[in-house]
Amino acid sequence: MTNSKNQVELWGVPESSPVLSHENHGQTFYQFPLLVPRLSGQTDRLPVLLPMSLRDQVQADAPLRLSGQLRSFNNKSGQGNRLVITVFAQSISPGDEETRNEIQLTGVICKAPVLRRTPLGRNICDIMLAVGRHYGRADYLPVITWGQLALRAGAMQVGDPLALEGRVQSRTYTKLIDGVPQERIAYEVSVMHLLDPEEEEPLEP
Repeated sequence: MTNSKNQVELWGVPESSPVLSHENHGQTFYQFPLLVPRLSGQTDRLPVLLPMSLRDQVQADAPLRLSGQLRSFNNKSGQGNRLVITVFAQSISPGDEETRNEIQLTGVICKAPVLRRTPLGRNICDIMLAVGRHYGRADYLPVITWGQLALRAGAMQVGDPLALEGRVQSRTYTKLIDGVPQERIAYEVSVMHLLDPEEEEPLEP
């Protein structure tokens, strides 16, 4: 997969200290939720995965700055969402009261975009973006665009390259399981700008 890019920058506050997640190929990984406020006053609660080497740099309620990638994993447990989205931390440093939520992705559209309208008449388009990793693997990341960007994205096809800038957001929804409503959390990338996949410059409106 050519021209792949996956960079995340988050400044926020850990809701709790890291706890053991899993072991893989002799490495131990930990996880914790990171709280990143929005300008609107809402707060995104984002799952973070990190190697043991970074564990001691994370403490509950101590602001931090994190750089890494947005990753996807297949959930084989049969419980919850089939696609698990998480932020993989590659570096962590102490933070302050400032917040930031930025992501840059370049990949390929791997499912037909779904263009729809909200009840208030606003255009919205759902995209699944495949972003290549090393060794031939890829992350499959849900992306959402609004307004004029949604109209442009809705005209794209499977296999088209797509580059973007945006933020990672959490969204709560209710799903009926055997007739019983259950609250779930979805994670997706909300697009601020579509970019030229070759030049990584904003596309003309």
